[in-house]
Amino acid sequence: MSGTEATESLSFGDAMEALEGILRRIEGNETDIDALADELQQAAQLLELCRGKIRKAEVEVTQIVQQLEQEESDPE
Repeated sequence: MSGTEATESLSFGDAMEALEGILRRIEGNETDIDALADELQQAAQLLELCRGKIRKAEVEVTQIVQQLEQEESDPE
């Protein structure tokens, strides 16, 4: 499994935890300059994953709300 595939299989919480770890390492100067680009690339992938999960959740919530509103307005 490639790094991208592994990243895509993470839950939102796991992705956020990984992002926080990267941030801690960068802020704490624990990341070697040679590994910085790799860390930033991984962070970019994690951010995109989180954004996608948020967008998906927004769509699902909107659909549920619309369905509830439609059910309330339909005469029985």
